[in-house]
Amino acid sequence: MEKGRLDGKVAVVTGAAQGIGAEYARAIVAQGGSVVVADLLDTAAVVAEINSESPRALGVQCDVTRAESVAAMVDAALTRFGKIDILVNNAALFGNITRKPFEQIGSEEWDRMMAVNVRGAFECIKAVVPGMRTQQYGKIVNVASATVFKGQVGFLHYVTSKGAIVAMTRSLARELGDDGIRVNTLAPGLVTSDNVRKNWSADKINTTIGTRAIKREVLPADLCGTLVYLCSAESDFMTGQVMVVDGGAVMH
Repeated sequence: MEKGRLDGKVAVVTGAAQGIGAEYARAIVAQGGSVVVADLLDTAAVVAEINSESPRALGVQCDVTRAESVAAMVDAALTRFGKIDILVNNAALFGNITRKPFEQIGSEEWDRMMAVNVRGAFECIKAVVPGMRTQQYGKIVNVASATVFKGQVGFLHYVTSKGAIVAMTRSLARELGDDGIRVNTLAPGLVTSDNVRKNWSADKINTTIGTRAIKREVLPADLCGTLVYLCSAESDFMTGQVMVVDGGAVMH
């Protein structure tokens, strides 16, 4: 990718202590931006790695389901960087959940999925929008899943939560357009992380790969180009959209 596409921009990436979220944070800094690495988990390793190359990362422990925790994270970001231009709502439950028939999903498990995957995004958006309105500019990238467009057996609560993210994106895009805030969705295909490998059989992973026009695993690097585009000025006339990055399993 051409460098410098996010020069001077400040991003918050939730769920960024490891995995894909950490790759998103690295990609933003590589393009000239500064990043708040927000997660319930310890962010020190990712922040130290980023700052060893370019000291533009701040780690903040944040529980996206708690409004006061999100507010504290936003305050820390504003204290350090003075503004927030970009929010990437990446935090979600997925890798550690167990596939099961929908009638075996308990009410508490359902509610926890919705709290993290849906209300977490809602809380973060509420917290960053006042500052974006003041500057009349902002980019919100909600992370959903390509599975919303084809369904998935055994993950009803997860797929439902990601469908809600698509709906949230479309409604907020209309509500925030006059404020100069763009809201879009990145919908990745299945990324075979360590947790996915633990919880999915090799046959199931290979079956998923077989549905793609480009028949290989999705790598975090495959997602970062689209993420940077959605965060950059190149997509300033785009809002309310869903970009599926899954090798052509879903042609949306």
